[in-house]
Amino acid sequence: MSRHEQSDPGLTPSGRNRVGHAALTVVLTIALVCGAVVAVVLWRAAADTDRAVAAHRHQVKATTTGPAKEPPLAARHGGKPQTVAPAVWEYPDDIRRSGTVPVPPRTPQGRGVTIWVDDDGTPAQPPGSAADRALVSLAGGIAVAGAAGAAGQGALSLVRRRAEGRVLGAWEREWEQVEPLWSGRLRRGNAPGADD
Repeated sequence: MSRHEQSDPGLTPSGRNRVGHAALTVVLTIALVCGAVVAVVLWRAAADTDRAVAAHRHQVKATTTGPAKEPPLAARHGGKPQTVAPAVWEYPDDIRRSGTVPVPPRTPQGRGVTIWVDDDGTPAQPPGSAADRALVSLAGGIAVAGAAGAAGQGALSLVRRRAEGRVLGAWEREWEQVEPLWSGRLRRGNAPGADD
């Protein structure tokens, strides 16, 4: 049996490819599991926060005391522009309140609108929705899966590069022993390892 036949089959290109594909599959599986775990954790945390916020948010009927005002032109190009109008409402315990509240566009004076207020009766954002939670959870899960996959791929590339260096070094050492015999540069009695 020759020295080449005795070498590790994992050192062959097909052996390295099989190992590389298996390792990549493991890395991708771990990345997907990490992403799924993070998505579930984010969903549960957001659901807990939304429940806590919902306990202190209340829907009340308000009546507009003036027409709706379109958002300024500068606000339309920024975040989320919202039409507002002056209004009155009662909360808590029949305490009359007034302020500017979000309304549908072109809402006339005297129209009833539903608004969200906090425990003090101050207008507030509504509690988060399931769609908001799903979007945040999905985005977080994808980001973590991508980061874990990239880190795993980087680690695999580093390991593969080092392994290829070792393989090439082993092949070079074997070639140094075989090449003189193969090329005929040595005479029969001067083969490496031959006794004089």
